[in-house]
Amino acid sequence: MQDLTSEDPQWIGGYRLLGRLGAGGMGRVYLARSEGGRTVAVKLVQGELADQAEFRERFRHEVAAARRVGGRWTAPVLDADTEAPRPWVATGYIPGPSLLEVVKDLHGRLPEQSVRVLASGLVRALNDIHGAGIVHRDLKPSNILVTLDGPRVIDFGIARALETVAGGQLTSTGAVIGSPGFMSPEQVRGHRVTAASDVFCLGSVLAYAATGRMPFGSAESGMHALMFRIVSEEPDLDGLPPGPMRDLIAGCLAKDPEQRPGMPELLELTGSFTDGSRAWLPAELTAWLGQHAARLLDAELPQPLPAHPPAPHEHGHPAAPDGHPAAPGGTMRLRPTTAAPGPGAGFGPGPGPGFGPNSGSGPSSWPGWGPNSSGPSGSSGAGSHSGQTTRPRPVPKSPRGLSTWLVLTLCLTTLGSIVTLQYDFALYGELMDVTSSAVPSAQQPAEFKALKKDGGGAPVWADVLVFLFALPTVVLWLCWFRRVRLNAEAFAPRGHRLGRGWALGSWFVPVAHLWIPMQITHDIWKASLPPEEAETPSSHRGQGRRRRSTGPSRRLLHLWWAAWAAQLAIMYFSKSWLTWDTAADAKTARSVLAFTLAGEVLALIAAVLAVMVVQRLSAMQDSRLAPPETQLPYGAEPFGAAPSPYGSGGVHSS
Repeated sequence: MQDLTSEDPQWIGGYRLLGRLGAGGMGRVYLARSEGGRTVAVKLVQGELADQAEFRERFRHEVAAARRVGGRWTAPVLDADTEAPRPWVATGYIPGPSLLEVVKDLHGRLPEQSVRVLASGLVRALNDIHGAGIVHRDLKPSNILVTLDGPRVIDFGIARALETVAGGQLTSTGAVIGSPGFMSPEQVRGHRVTAASDVFCLGSVLAYAATGRMPFGSAESGMHALMFRIVSEEPDLDGLPPGPMRDLIAGCLAKDPEQRPGMPELLELTGSFTDGSRAWLPAELTAWLGQHAARLLDAELPQPLPAHPPAPHEHGHPAAPDGHPAAPGGTMRLRPTTAAPGPGAGFGPGPGPGFGPNSGSGPSSWPGWGPNSSGPSGSSGAGSHSGQTTRPRPVPKSPRGLSTWLVLTLCLTTLGSIVTLQYDFALYGELMDVTSSAVPSAQQPAEFKALKKDGGGAPVWADVLVFLFALPTVVLWLCWFRRVRLNAEAFAPRGHRLGRGWALGSWFVPVAHLWIPMQITHDIWKASLPPEEAETPSSHRGQGRRRRSTGPSRRLLHLWWAAWAAQLAIMYFSKSWLTWDTAADAKTARSVLAFTLAGEVLALIAAVLAVMVVQRLSAMQDSRLAPPETQLPYGAEPFGAAPSPYGSGGVHSS
């Protein structure tokens, strides 16, 4: 979400604006809140379109039809003023990523059960839309929002209003009716569009969700080639197993509109697809939505909300005392501890045809398409995106699987190190005997030479065993550390001092690995704390009294790092990287081995503490990922063991 600027009104109708969701060739989209506290998306038509009588008449007709659409599978049209100098329409705000965002960035292709529920929901949404006398014309992944209880279709009917001016100015700005990768053959040919066109688009959307790619390929080979494939070639359904879902998609993608199934047949075919006994999305997506779906609703107003909106200006903006549209009294900020992805990441009711920012990527972006050859936006209209593009927030996943294997390999490595340590202590005793006063100085070189010949210390098999255990431990450590770092970014996107690359690379940077990994781990630990512990309330600051923490102490973290850093320091500032048998005499060999033993003991302590850190941090993140109704206060579960917060579904381990 972008802050309001001086160009934006404070009010549209009876809705106080909170921020800008997007802007495009048809107008601007705002996140707003009614006087009663309901959060909505308000779409304000641009002045150039509002001055065209034909567009205004069609917009009025389509909004009236859209308000008749009911059911649970669409974003309802709540309010509109089609007679205002600049018409606007308010729809229900649905906080959730688009299907495009889910497949492209958050998860990848969906499992068959999820696609079945998606198909059932979309068919019912289209049935409601068609029942109101509307053809969507632009059904595509970016116009489908994913929520915990099913998909939602948005922006139906708006494309028809754009058709009235398609031969005029909008064409010169690059607007198209429909998104090329998801258009029907009749749309490509410019023929009359009926409800059967939406059925073809439905097949393309389901194929994309099930395979992760568009059924007729992308526009990388050229726009004309793509449109030729839509009109003339069969869809690529490789990856779809034989069965009802493949048959349904293939039927929807028939070239002849008369050969496609109608709504009654689709309702019958998808009637048995839903299973209300379990979540319809993969567990990691369910957890992500549960954590973040409503975060944008917690926006803070820039100033107290007046009891009534100011009198509207002639263009629908609140009037300032001088008669000009008022600029916002401040800017809206999201609370940093509850930041969520903005609409650029597919969050919220994405802009419709002509609305919304230029995404520039994914199936709705096409090389050479539009005025600046930057590709159309996630919507059909051309527009410019003046906001910032942010990296999508990672999907949090349970680190439990990785931590279990990591703890196992750490324990095996520790056992191997104990065996090696015993042999080295025995060797140190022998070197002490050689250098003792009981052995004449003249005999010490011979004794030392005999000791080296005997090959004192740990046998080769013990060193090989430790190496074989240590190698997978290093790999698992890096995988686990990356997982908990990604989770921490999902919990607190702004709470990290260093980028993701440092999270892995800093372990291998000489000298820097003495403190940088600790900084990263500290940020991960802080982000993984229970929400009430993540930030100290301002009311407790500056009072000279520390609030008692109910979360896990960082003392364990500091002890572990002290042992690890001390072991590294010994390696740097001593000759511990040498072996005792390379020394010139027995006394030097004893000194080298002493430092080696000190490093091994510290490494052993660090490994034991690392096991505790891995278990503790994994348990903290599992607790954060648990649904609120199943969360336990930290410490209510046995030490080192995460509660089982996921019921029968759970969050997938990685």
